[in-house]
Amino acid sequence: MLGKVIMVQGTASTVGKSVLVAALCRVFHQDGFNVAPFKAQNMSNNSYVTPDGGEIGRAQAMQADAAGVESVVEMNPVLLKPEADSRSQVVLLGRPYLSVPAREYYKLRDDLWPVITRSLDTLRTRHDIVVIEGAGSSAEVNLRYSDMVNMRVAGYADAPVLLVGDIDRGGVFASLLGTLWLLEPEERKLVQGLVINKFRGDRSLLEPGLQFLEKQGGVPVVGVIPYFQDIRLPEEDAVALDRRQPGRQGAWVDVAVVRLPHISNFDDFDPLAEQEQVNLHYVDAPEEMDAADLVILPGSKATGADLDWLVSRGLDKKIRQLHERGAFIIGICGGYQMLGKRILDPQGVESASPEKAGQGLLPATTTFSPDKETHRVRGTVQAKKGLLKEVQGISFQGYEIHMGETDSPARLAAFDIRERSGKPCARQTVDGCLSPDGRVLGTYIHGLFHNPELCRGILKSIAEAKGMPLDFNIESIDRETEFNKLAALIRSSLDMDLVYKIAGLRG
Repeated sequence: MLGKVIMVQGTASTVGKSVLVAALCRVFHQDGFNVAPFKAQNMSNNSYVTPDGGEIGRAQAMQADAAGVESVVEMNPVLLKPEADSRSQVVLLGRPYLSVPAREYYKLRDDLWPVITRSLDTLRTRHDIVVIEGAGSSAEVNLRYSDMVNMRVAGYADAPVLLVGDIDRGGVFASLLGTLWLLEPEERKLVQGLVINKFRGDRSLLEPGLQFLEKQGGVPVVGVIPYFQDIRLPEEDAVALDRRQPGRQGAWVDVAVVRLPHISNFDDFDPLAEQEQVNLHYVDAPEEMDAADLVILPGSKATGADLDWLVSRGLDKKIRQLHERGAFIIGICGGYQMLGKRILDPQGVESASPEKAGQGLLPATTTFSPDKETHRVRGTVQAKKGLLKEVQGISFQGYEIHMGETDSPARLAAFDIRERSGKPCARQTVDGCLSPDGRVLGTYIHGLFHNPELCRGILKSIAEAKGMPLDFNIESIDRETEFNKLAALIRSSLDMDLVYKIAGLRG
């Protein structure tokens, strides 16, 4: 017997679909249901690794956590990772499938659709209810023929749809009604409720508008979700970086994260942003980095193209100048590759350029190949100087998602990897490179700052180098608490009896 389904679609991107799916997953989980999230197709360079080494969108991994289940590749069978030159890597069931231009992607529709339907059916056989997320707008009429994530999914699963609009950006009544009126009649019948998200102000002032919506749309308003900033969840899209504040005055440590055009997995730095003593800001110009004690080159889905961008803006020279002045530098994944001497791409995996000069801050050479490494990892800190002098020998966990292998002197290895994808390493496996002066660190491991002791030790080393022997109180974000806060907010904002009735969980 297949489990029930309910779907969350939106009038546009970034209206809050991902968060509402996570909230419903947590509510159903709290109420004793075995629940799972699903998104047929996601486009994001923020990704995560399942226990068996598959790659899925970061949002679906977060939603699985909210549902109290382990993430699996069926939750996001198609992941598009934008690359340079208007191309995207297609990740199918957690593994690289091919790289195509945007125009060519839609020709894959007939090949991908059976994978999508099998994945959804598989989840429905394992769970009482599956909460499905759409993408972008439900009414992209120019893309209706190629839809594989919105109404085609809803129609296949006969899924009742909650349509979400963002009132904070304005025009929510026109957006909701316009979306309804642009749907085909059989599609419109699937929309069983409207949700207004990110509301600020007095709810009573909104009532006339809600009545108008219900009368004109013929669909009940399920609820109004207030705008909130006190629930800490990882962001899915880099557009969220535009909303972040520039930083804190009077902080002990200034951290500049280079906002690469193809930045990936920027949630690596959320723990730093949470610290009152840290001024974390994203930069794309040299003058924005003048006060940096630590510069971070983050992950990238297009290392070569982002390295060219770095040079074109003079950021490469600025980073070297800051290093000469005593600043610390960390490169993660693609950022690690950029910090080396050379990047080789003899097979044209990433670009037509067979070789590029790196920043030369690490004695390392990267060679690209078609193979992709995706693992959850556990290990210990091997190096014992500079950035890592306070944390030598401590244990950590994280994950790898990268194409290319980087060679560097074994004596400069930063980390000792003990476990990959749940299996002990048969022989010594090391990761990363720490420069001889201890001020430049490169690593393929995402999520390092989510290890409180490691994060604390790195910040302490930076502060001591500034002549500030200060300690940091690093507390990991308790996601369970945040999910429960989110669920409580949704219960108080939506008519949950109606939601349960729409989902078919109650008569």
